[in-house]
Amino acid sequence: MKPATIALVLVLTACATRRVNLYPEPEGKDYSRQLPPGMSALRKLGPGDPLPDIAGAYAAREAGLSEAIAQSLRWFQAPSSQRYFPFEDICTHEHAKQSLTAFRDLVAQGLPPKEFETEVVRRFDVYISVGCDMKGTVLYTGYYSPEFTASPTMTGEYRVPLYRRPPDLLTDPVTGEPRGRRLPDGSTAPYPTRREIEEGGLLRGTELVWLADEMSAYIAHVNGSARLTLTDGRTIHIGYAGKTDRPYVGLGKSLVEAGLVDKDRLSLPAVIEAWKKHPREVKEMMNRNESYVFFMEYGGDKWPSGSLGVRVTPRASLATDKAIYPRAGVVLVDTKAVSLTRGRTDFLRFMLDQDTGGAIRAPGRADIYMGVGPEAEVLAGGQYAEGQLYYFFLKSPVP
Repeated sequence: MKPATIALVLVLTACATRRVNLYPEPEGKDYSRQLPPGMSALRKLGPGDPLPDIAGAYAAREAGLSEAIAQSLRWFQAPSSQRYFPFEDICTHEHAKQSLTAFRDLVAQGLPPKEFETEVVRRFDVYISVGCDMKGTVLYTGYYSPEFTASPTMTGEYRVPLYRRPPDLLTDPVTGEPRGRRLPDGSTAPYPTRREIEEGGLLRGTELVWLADEMSAYIAHVNGSARLTLTDGRTIHIGYAGKTDRPYVGLGKSLVEAGLVDKDRLSLPAVIEAWKKHPREVKEMMNRNESYVFFMEYGGDKWPSGSLGVRVTPRASLATDKAIYPRAGVVLVDTKAVSLTRGRTDFLRFMLDQDTGGAIRAPGRADIYMGVGPEAEVLAGGQYAEGQLYYFFLKSPVP
């Protein structure tokens, strides 16, 4: 998925590249600030450091937490997961796996929250993200899986394609990062831009499905997954299959800079309204985002799949920068979130780090998976708040 946003936030999500925030970043804050060379994104809390509210996060845990843990453990069983460890000086593959197993068993005991907290503090080291400012500040956005009607063939109504992964797309075999395009002579070059792909018909013949309009296709790109009801009556699930190495530029930011959307009104409905009124201008803003996402069909039991290749769970799966954070482990998210009935509330949850995204490329960014469909769209769209991010690893792994 290495690829959400709706209502207030548009992000690339679906398997390794998705999510991107609709909002321009506040002045003075650089949530995409990169780590200084040689610096870790995580700092272990010492005896004098305040701990997160572990009891509160456990009391508010989502029903899907155990399923999310099971999905991460499934990933750890795959031999390919070992290539991502040891992770700096924080954990080995076996240490990370044991930590997750121990946490699963602790959750299964059903302890009262305060007893659960006591056991976690006794058995686990707690790490905090340094965030965008080296003080722990992380910006949390949201992503979801949209639903569209589509056609398996081009028609007069369905004329905008989503493409399969092209055979000349190069990615790093370990990290999955895009590496450009392999040319016929064996050399490599940057992949063509969004404009070049679409206006030049460079991928003609590799269409997966056809959507009704360019905005729907763009939303699928930034979320990286979708559930599609086809015109022949079938329902299919599509997800991330790769992306180009071109830079991502947020559509919301471009529309605000162009004066097509007022900064104070920025939301997905406002973006769609601008597109309906000014389709050519908004399409030009889309083309500023040179990054391009490719799709494949997933079985319903594996969809939506995150960048680890396992199914993500609503409000229990998190997307982070996998170049600087260890994969698949338990995290504690402490931020604010919107609800469907109570407005903005505290969001304190244990989650699993199971995905990444095109805009999630720094210690100051993380993305919460909100689910599928209209309700998840509202939650994802309203998610835009600072907070802290914590990781948990056993103090004494078994040799």
